[in-house]
Amino acid sequence: MVSNDGTARAVAERFRLGEGPTRVFGIALDDIGPGRATTSMILGADALNGFGAAHGGILFTLADTAFAYACNSRDVTTVAQSGTIAFLSPGRAGERIVADASEIALAGRSGTYQVVISGEDGRVIATFQGVSRATGGTVLNQVQG
Repeated sequence: MVSNDGTARAVAERFRLGEGPTRVFGIALDDIGPGRATTSMILGADALNGFGAAHGGILFTLADTAFAYACNSRDVTTVAQSGTIAFLSPGRAGERIVADASEIALAGRSGTYQVVISGEDGRVIATFQGVSRATGGTVLNQVQG
């Protein structure tokens, strides 16, 4: 299937209609194309842990959202098979953080992706690695009402 930035954006926008986390945490879709996506959010008080830094679950959610957009960007229904995250630097209250997802490899129905979450000063806050599994069909046909 031929994909372009328009297809990738249509898929992501369709996802966003039904996603709770994007609304709850204010996750923005900044950029998208075949095999890649960039999301961002501002770390508000509700996104912090007891130490006043970005909560790990929030960071995972931001990365997982970028991962989902990237692996579904060609309009092939794809789900997460696994995901791991490494926390490297604390995200700060009020800071805008950015998750850049990129496809590393596709092999049959599986794909691997890396997501780097960065702070406003460019430091790496966390890295996420995800494995995807294509389940068949197209996103736009399955998600539409």
